[in-house]
Amino acid sequence: MPNTIIIAACSGSPLLIGHSKYGNFISSDLHALSKTATKYITLNDDEIAIIKRDSIQVYSSNGKIIQKELHATSGKSKKSATKNGYKYFMQKEIYEQHEIISKAIKYQIGDKGLLPNIFGPNSDKILSNIKHIHFVACGTSHNAALVAKYWIEELTDVICTAEIASEYRYRDIQVPDKTLFVAISQSGETADTIYSLKKAKGKKYKNYLSICNVPESTITRLSDLVYLTHAGPEISVASTKAFTSQLIALLFLTMILTRFSKNKAVEKTILKQIKTLPQILKKTLQLEKKLKDIAKNFKSKSHALFLGRGISYPIALEAALKLKEITYIHAEGYAAGELKHGPLALVDKNMPVVGLMPDNNLVTQVLSNLAEVKARQGSVYIFTNKKLKFSKKDKTQVISMPACGQFIAPLVYVIPMQLLSYYVAIHKKTNIDQPRNLAKSVTVE
Repeated sequence: MPNTIIIAACSGSPLLIGHSKYGNFISSDLHALSKTATKYITLNDDEIAIIKRDSIQVYSSNGKIIQKELHATSGKSKKSATKNGYKYFMQKEIYEQHEIISKAIKYQIGDKGLLPNIFGPNSDKILSNIKHIHFVACGTSHNAALVAKYWIEELTDVICTAEIASEYRYRDIQVPDKTLFVAISQSGETADTIYSLKKAKGKKYKNYLSICNVPESTITRLSDLVYLTHAGPEISVASTKAFTSQLIALLFLTMILTRFSKNKAVEKTILKQIKTLPQILKKTLQLEKKLKDIAKNFKSKSHALFLGRGISYPIALEAALKLKEITYIHAEGYAAGELKHGPLALVDKNMPVVGLMPDNNLVTQVLSNLAEVKARQGSVYIFTNKKLKFSKKDKTQVISMPACGQFIAPLVYVIPMQLLSYYVAIHKKTNIDQPRNLAKSVTVE
């Protein structure tokens, strides 16, 4: 129908118009346009487009013509839309993580350390004057924010809060002087995070930074500073590579902030550890066969607990989220020290309990917590790079992790948690890439 006219209006949810020699296309997601369109424009709220086969005209709500810039669709989208021999996109995306980290190192780190202003124009100077950070995110991105809170508060003088976006947007929050607002989102179109950012822009924040995987998304357009994670399109609903790419960005942020604290020397230590990450992640992926076997023990379970202390606690939360998302097993992540304050009542012979235990100053405390589980006949799985021995009668499995520096441990220890969830889902034959009731981008409240 060559004379067809389509009128499109943007109000709240994302709206993109793709263009190619075959015509024009409308979508809420850039990846959906990648197979058909070579270029695209993004509509802002209250903008209206009149679309014909060979033309696009955009107007403001008061009728003025708006000239929109055409952006090229990425060839990466087409490549990422295929499984490349993997059974599921989730498996493929788990295995892409060491390459994504390698690219981040290649493009953000030079001979003398981090390149200048990787978070945007003049960002190094802006960050030098920050005393507080408010992270706002949802789901997996919120777990990444919690990890960042541990890093930053341990190594700098900056005080952090990690807010759930759906809570932040409906409550009043105090904004101290010199506070940075950081929105984290894989898609850049998460409704609660967008509304939180819009609300925050009415407050007296020093600046607004977004950490996002999608260029020209709503969140990046609303932010003064932007860090694109360049993880490539993530097709599986359960986030994997987006999480680790957010973590490496947040570790870069931590490094910059250490320059203005008493721990200036620690930046070199973090840098040294980061450079070891790609090889350590490749070693960690070699645990796949063992995790596939362990996953059989979870197949018939209805519940599971994941425990961690310190910076491993957010990874326990992320592990539980992955398991419940794609296997439909009720799983909870807890700070291990909270076990006696309620969760221990759930433990019996049918409850698998996973302990995340990198070799640090909290090992003794975690082992003490896990002893409580074993005393209640719970099955214990310990992921650690510390050498531990248990008798054959003991219902404890130790999964030996590669040795790694303390600052990169969250990125290393989340990999087996992703693989474990994946193989439990394989055994249960669930729809791994599109679990029931969930969507990749939550663009509504």
